[in-house]
Amino acid sequence: MNNCMLLAEIVQAPQLRYTSDNQTPVAEFWVEFPPLKENDPAAKLKVVAWGNLGQEVQANYQAGQRVLLEGRLAMNVIDRPEGFKEKQVEMTLQRLYDAGAFSTMAMAAPAPLTPPTASSATPAAAAATVTPAAAPSPRTPVTPPAAAAPAPSPNYDDIPF
Repeated sequence: MNNCMLLAEIVQAPQLRYTSDNQTPVAEFWVEFPPLKENDPAAKLKVVAWGNLGQEVQANYQAGQRVLLEGRLAMNVIDRPEGFKEKQVEMTLQRLYDAGAFSTMAMAAPAPLTPPTASSATPAAAAATVTPAAAPSPRTPVTPPAAAAPAPSPNYDDIPF
């Protein structure tokens, strides 16, 4: 299955065009990713959105916005006039989310999880945390825990030869 999610910044505003039969709107725009190494150039990717999603993208998003893209990646081969073939990656958009509000949080280290303390729990809250699976069912018999197996003797060897 070809599906990915990418966090990027729009570097070229979405341009809306229509298919040759003037029926289906298509929005095209370019996004940029920060480089992996300090001296590397930023990576760019062409994104295409079809139909109503294309109209929504063109109306609501502009250059400079950070977005979370969800869609399919494809590799297109283009014949260049110089006589060689160029490969170009393109994403067909399925969903688009504005990431400006949470992009800085996603980059930060997550806060450690701490269990609740007994002093912070109220009796009502403590009762609410008991699950029905914790109490034995009236239809199933309760069996006592098995006795601990005796420790093997110091000369015990589990190798059979």
